[in-house]
Amino acid sequence: MPIRNVEKEYVSDSYYHIYNRGVNKADIFLDRRDYLCFLSLFKRYLSKDTLRRRDHFLYPNFHDQIELLAYCLMPNHFHLFIYQNEPDAMEKLMKSLGVAYAMYFNKRYKRAGPLCQQTYKAVRIIDDGQLLHISRYIHMNPEKYQSYEWTSLPYYLGKQHAEWLRTGRLRELFGDNDYHEFLSEYEDQRAELKILKEELADA
Repeated sequence: MPIRNVEKEYVSDSYYHIYNRGVNKADIFLDRRDYLCFLSLFKRYLSKDTLRRRDHFLYPNFHDQIELLAYCLMPNHFHLFIYQNEPDAMEKLMKSLGVAYAMYFNKRYKRAGPLCQQTYKAVRIIDDGQLLHISRYIHMNPEKYQSYEWTSLPYYLGKQHAEWLRTGRLRELFGDNDYHEFLSEYEDQRAELKILKEELADA
Protein backbone atom coordinates (compact mmCIF):
# COMPACT_ATOMS: atom_id res chain seq x y z
CA MET A 1 0.00 0.00 0.00
CA PRO A 2 1.54 3.35 -1.00
CA ILE A 3 2.37 5.80 1.76
CA ARG A 4 0.37 9.00 1.55
CA ASN A 5 2.00 12.29 0.58
CA VAL A 6 5.40 10.83 -0.28
CA GLU A 7 4.85 11.55 -3.97
CA LYS A 8 4.91 15.33 -3.93
CA GLU A 9 3.48 17.90 -6.29
CA TYR A 10 6.13 20.58 -6.69
CA VAL A 11 4.41 23.82 -7.66
CA SER A 12 5.77 27.36 -7.49
CA ASP A 13 3.91 30.03 -5.50
CA SER A 14 2.29 27.39 -3.28
CA TYR A 15 1.78 26.55 0.41
CA TYR A 16 2.83 23.18 1.84
CA HIS A 17 2.52 21.35 5.14
CA ILE A 18 5.68 19.26 5.52
CA TYR A 19 6.23 16.60 8.17
CA ASN A 20 8.39 13.63 9.05
CA ARG A 21 9.26 11.47 12.05
CA GLY A 22 12.10 9.35 13.34
CA VAL A 23 12.82 5.84 12.12
CA ASN A 24 10.52 3.41 13.96
CA LYS A 25 9.01 6.48 15.68
CA ALA A 26 12.26 6.97 17.62
CA ASP A 27 13.02 10.39 19.06
CA ILE A 28 15.01 12.74 16.85
CA PHE A 29 15.35 15.45 19.52
CA LEU A 30 16.76 14.18 22.79
CA ASP A 31 17.56 17.39 24.60
CA ARG A 32 17.60 21.17 24.33
CA ARG A 33 20.83 21.19 22.34
CA ASP A 34 19.22 19.11 19.59
CA TYR A 35 16.26 21.46 19.23
CA LEU A 36 18.56 24.47 19.11
CA CYS A 37 20.70 22.81 16.46
CA PHE A 38 17.67 22.24 14.23
CA LEU A 39 16.53 25.84 14.67
CA SER A 40 20.04 27.04 13.83
CA LEU A 41 19.68 25.31 10.47
CA PHE A 42 16.65 27.48 9.69
CA LYS A 43 18.88 30.48 10.33
CA ARG A 44 21.65 28.99 8.19
CA TYR A 45 19.51 28.35 5.13
CA LEU A 46 16.73 30.95 5.39
CA SER A 47 18.43 34.11 6.64
CA LYS A 48 18.49 37.10 4.34
CA ASP A 49 22.29 37.11 4.32
CA THR A 50 24.19 34.04 3.17
CA LEU A 51 26.25 32.50 5.99
CA ARG A 52 29.77 31.09 5.71
CA ARG A 53 31.12 27.79 6.92
CA ARG A 54 34.26 27.59 9.04
CA ASP A 55 36.26 26.89 5.86
CA HIS A 56 34.83 30.11 4.39
CA PHE A 57 32.68 28.37 1.79
CA LEU A 58 29.12 29.66 1.61
CA TYR A 59 26.16 27.65 2.83
CA PRO A 60 23.24 27.27 0.41
CA ASN A 61 20.75 30.08 0.90
CA PHE A 62 17.04 29.77 0.08
CA HIS A 63 15.75 33.05 1.51
CA ASP A 64 14.38 34.26 -1.83
CA GLN A 65 13.06 30.86 -2.86
CA ILE A 66 11.06 29.69 0.16
CA GLU A 67 9.40 31.12 3.27
CA LEU A 68 9.06 29.27 6.57
CA LEU A 69 5.67 30.31 7.96
CA ALA A 70 5.32 28.07 11.02
CA TYR A 71 6.96 25.09 12.69
CA CYS A 72 6.62 22.64 15.56
CA LEU A 73 9.39 20.33 16.71
CA MET A 74 8.20 17.36 18.76
CA PRO A 75 10.47 14.69 20.31
CA ASN A 76 9.96 12.16 17.50
CA HIS A 77 8.60 14.26 14.62
CA PHE A 78 8.32 17.75 13.20
CA HIS A 79 5.88 19.90 11.24
CA LEU A 80 6.79 22.77 8.92
CA PHE A 81 4.48 25.13 7.05
CA ILE A 82 6.12 26.79 4.08
CA TYR A 83 5.45 28.89 1.00
CA GLN A 84 7.70 28.22 -1.95
CA ASN A 85 8.32 30.67 -4.75
CA GLU A 86 10.14 28.20 -6.98
CA PRO A 87 9.07 24.61 -7.71
CA ASP A 88 12.26 22.98 -6.42
CA ALA A 89 12.77 25.18 -3.33
CA MET A 90 11.11 22.81 -0.86
CA GLU A 91 13.11 19.85 -2.12
CA LYS A 92 16.42 21.73 -1.84
CA LEU A 93 15.68 23.05 1.64
CA MET A 94 14.56 19.70 3.01
CA LYS A 95 17.61 17.95 1.57
CA SER A 96 19.94 20.48 3.19
CA LEU A 97 18.10 20.33 6.52
CA GLY A 98 17.94 16.54 6.53
CA VAL A 99 21.59 15.94 5.68
CA ALA A 100 22.94 18.58 8.07
CA TYR A 101 20.85 17.52 11.05
CA ALA A 102 21.41 13.79 10.51
CA MET A 103 25.18 14.38 10.37
CA TYR A 104 25.03 16.36 13.62
CA PHE A 105 22.79 13.79 15.36
CA ASN A 106 24.77 10.74 14.23
CA LYS A 107 28.07 12.30 15.25
CA ARG A 108 26.81 13.40 18.64
CA TYR A 109 25.15 10.10 19.54
CA LYS A 110 27.65 7.83 17.77
CA ARG A 111 25.11 6.24 15.48
CA ALA A 112 24.88 5.58 11.75
CA GLY A 113 22.17 5.39 9.13
CA PRO A 114 19.06 7.44 8.32
CA LEU A 115 17.48 9.45 11.11
CA CYS A 116 13.98 9.96 9.75
CA GLN A 117 11.44 7.52 8.39
CA GLN A 118 11.77 7.45 4.60
CA THR A 119 11.51 10.79 2.82
CA TYR A 120 9.59 13.73 4.20
CA LYS A 121 5.90 14.03 3.35
CA ALA A 122 4.19 17.15 2.07
CA VAL A 123 0.63 18.29 1.44
CA ARG A 124 -0.09 21.21 -0.85
CA ILE A 125 -2.60 23.61 0.75
CA ILE A 126 -4.78 25.45 -1.78
CA ASP A 127 -7.76 26.61 0.30
CA ASP A 128 -7.45 29.96 2.12
CA GLY A 129 -9.57 28.73 5.02
CA GLN A 130 -7.28 25.77 5.48
CA LEU A 131 -4.18 27.96 5.65
CA LEU A 132 -5.07 29.35 9.07
CA HIS A 133 -6.34 25.97 10.24
CA ILE A 134 -3.01 24.34 9.37
CA SER A 135 -1.13 26.99 11.33
CA ARG A 136 -3.43 26.34 14.27
CA TYR A 137 -2.98 22.59 13.94
CA ILE A 138 0.81 22.98 13.97
CA HIS A 139 0.87 25.33 16.95
CA MET A 140 -1.60 23.24 18.95
CA ASN A 141 0.19 19.97 18.25
CA PRO A 142 1.82 19.84 21.72
CA GLU A 143 -0.56 18.97 24.55
CA LYS A 144 0.50 22.06 26.52
CA TYR A 145 0.91 24.19 23.45
CA GLN A 146 0.75 27.56 25.22
CA SER A 147 3.96 26.90 27.15
CA TYR A 148 5.71 24.54 24.71
CA GLU A 149 9.05 26.01 23.68
CA TRP A 150 9.75 24.49 20.29
CA THR A 151 7.09 26.01 18.05
CA SER A 152 6.73 29.27 16.16
CA LEU A 153 3.76 30.34 18.31
CA PRO A 154 5.77 32.97 20.28
CA TYR A 155 6.53 34.72 16.99
CA TYR A 156 2.80 35.05 16.27
CA LEU A 157 2.15 36.35 19.77
CA GLY A 158 4.79 39.05 19.37
CA LYS A 159 7.17 37.56 21.94
CA GLN A 160 9.99 36.68 19.53
CA HIS A 161 11.26 37.72 16.12
CA ALA A 162 13.58 36.14 13.57
CA GLU A 163 14.15 37.04 9.94
CA TRP A 164 14.15 33.38 8.94
CA LEU A 165 10.53 32.97 10.09
CA ARG A 166 8.11 34.88 7.87
CA THR A 167 4.77 35.54 9.57
CA GLY A 168 3.48 38.13 7.12
CA ARG A 169 1.38 35.93 4.84
CA LEU A 170 -0.63 34.37 7.65
CA ARG A 171 -0.97 37.67 9.48
CA GLU A 172 -2.52 39.20 6.35
CA LEU A 173 -5.10 36.42 6.25
CA PHE A 174 -5.76 36.75 9.95
CA GLY A 175 -6.20 40.51 9.83
CA ASP A 176 -6.62 42.38 13.10
CA ASN A 177 -7.90 39.38 15.04
CA ASP A 178 -6.01 38.19 18.12
CA TYR A 179 -4.06 35.02 17.31
CA HIS A 180 -4.09 33.76 20.90
CA GLU A 181 -7.87 34.08 20.97
CA PHE A 182 -8.00 32.33 17.61
CA LEU A 183 -6.31 29.33 19.21
CA SER A 184 -8.20 29.46 22.50
CA GLU A 185 -11.60 29.40 20.86
CA TYR A 186 -10.67 26.04 19.35
CA GLU A 187 -9.93 24.31 22.65
CA ASP A 188 -13.22 22.40 22.63
CA GLN A 189 -12.56 21.10 19.13
CA ARG A 190 -9.06 19.77 19.61
CA ALA A 191 -10.32 16.25 18.96
CA GLU A 192 -10.72 17.32 15.34
CA LEU A 193 -7.05 18.23 15.28
CA LYS A 194 -6.19 14.67 16.28
CA ILE A 195 -8.23 13.39 13.34
CA LEU A 196 -6.46 15.81 11.03
CA LYS A 197 -3.14 14.67 12.44
CA GLU A 198 -3.94 11.07 11.57
CA GLU A 199 -5.07 12.04 8.06
CA LEU A 200 -2.12 14.28 7.27
CA ALA A 201 0.83 13.04 9.25
CA ASP A 202 -0.02 9.64 10.67
CA ALA A 203 2.49 10.64 13.31
